[in-house]
Amino acid sequence: PKRKRDWFEKFRWFKTSDELLVVGGRDAKSNEEIVKKFLDGGDLFFHADVIGASHCALKTKANQAPEQSKLEAAQFAVVFSRAWQSGATQADAYGALPSQVTKQAQSGEFVGKGAFMVYGEREWYRKTALSCAVGIEKIGDDFRVISGPVSAVQKHALHFVELAPGTEEKSAVAKKIW
Repeated sequence: PKRKRDWFEKFRWFKTSDELLVVGGRDAKSNEEIVKKFLDGGDLFFHADVIGASHCALKTKANQAPEQSKLEAAQFAVVFSRAWQSGATQADAYGALPSQVTKQAQSGEFVGKGAFMVYGEREWYRKTALSCAVGIEKIGDDFRVISGPVSAVQKHALHFVELAPGTEEKSAVAKKIW
């Protein structure tokens, strides 16, 4: 029998080194869904300072998370942004409270599908490395592919490979990994 998938597996996701869940959008529609349905008041919001980046929710209680989990969430946000496609090796990301994330634009501005305004102070993660890992996690008698920051995947995976931006096509890299 097939393993029943968890609700978050339809999004980009990973579990931090501290066992906290980070969920990110795959496109404008899922970014919208992450923020509107799954970003709760006690969570933290992360986004790369790059247009076309994934909106990420670090699922916490009382807006608190260990520093390592916040760094991993920031790294996840930059990896799943256009910075990766550009071949950059680092990018900036920021964290904010859910109350700072809104569809309300300033007068004369428009906020499209999948986009949000973030007002107020942000916690910046400057020059965050674009590096991630893909691995195999064992769940009971089953396995699943996981990805995320190297430090998090290393903790949860039986085996993993580290990836970095480059010039090789995604399909070629996928074949090498498989």
